[in-house]
Amino acid sequence: MKIAVVILNWNGKKFLEKFLPNVIECSGVAEVIVADNASTDDSIDFLKQNFHQVRLIQNGENGGFSKGYNDALKHVDADYFVLLNSDIEVTKNWIQPVIDLMESDPKIAVCQPKIRSYHEREKFEYAGASGGFIDKFGYPFCRGRIFETVEIDTGQYDDVCEIFWATGATMFVKSSIYKEFDGLDEDFFAHMEEIDFCWRVKNAGYKVMYCPDSTVYHVGGGTLPKSSSRKTYLNFRNNLSLIYKNLHSKNLFFVLFVRWFLDDIAALRFLLGGSFGDFFAVVRAQFYFMKNFRKIRKERKKQLEIRKFHTGIYPFSIVWKYYIQKRKTFVQL
Repeated sequence: MKIAVVILNWNGKKFLEKFLPNVIECSGVAEVIVADNASTDDSIDFLKQNFHQVRLIQNGENGGFSKGYNDALKHVDADYFVLLNSDIEVTKNWIQPVIDLMESDPKIAVCQPKIRSYHEREKFEYAGASGGFIDKFGYPFCRGRIFETVEIDTGQYDDVCEIFWATGATMFVKSSIYKEFDGLDEDFFAHMEEIDFCWRVKNAGYKVMYCPDSTVYHVGGGTLPKSSSRKTYLNFRNNLSLIYKNLHSKNLFFVLFVRWFLDDIAALRFLLGGSFGDFFAVVRAQFYFMKNFRKIRKERKKQLEIRKFHTGIYPFSIVWKYYIQKRKTFVQL
């Protein structure tokens, strides 16, 4: 069995310097690959001078997270792809428990380990925690993180379970499935592309799983800081595309209408709070969706023959549960 750990890099020499030796040491027989997204720092020279054992794939452009991985993985021969952020500290034996779980069921297409915070090591990490879910209006959340509330890991989520989406920060995927579904949607560029991919494979009858027997530590915000209006734009833009591409027709237009209204409220809050960049980011995201509606609709139609419309969506509003009913943790939902 061939396993490839593929780190996508863009101007991330500081992370490669800090975390790559640890990945090499702890990854056993897996091939470690760095796919560079046309970096303009000295990442390439640094890798060539210091890590001869690491295979380097140089993409011709910075096409974002989605295209970067799609381009690189075309050149990787393996049974399993492990998409790993450059700002991840892995631990001993972090690969084998996940592979064992995925090998136990041919329906398991994607899996993630436990993701804890690198800087607050007793806490889960915002971007993945112990597995992702999505509510009826398309808001993603995690076991261990709902909106701004990030829980301390006390073992409360140490059970193997099926989840809705696995974080792209450390995503294990069977290579055959990745190829069957044409990889990540390159129109997303970055943010929520892993949710879209997981939703597509679930709609085709596959499973996405969480493995608590493997733990990694994530810095987070390495490429775009949390306060970036660019990140706001990508999140709001991609979320609308995510819903339209993958949701069952019987709920689609009601959910889109409500979500559009909620996004308008978010934009107003940004405006009243003086976050003008974020306000315009939401407006631009909605304009993008309208302008590219036909293209997104074609992507939806492409999947109709294989879609079974997965029903594992959280059937309530996480916004209502969190802000009105004050249910701040996953176990309270």
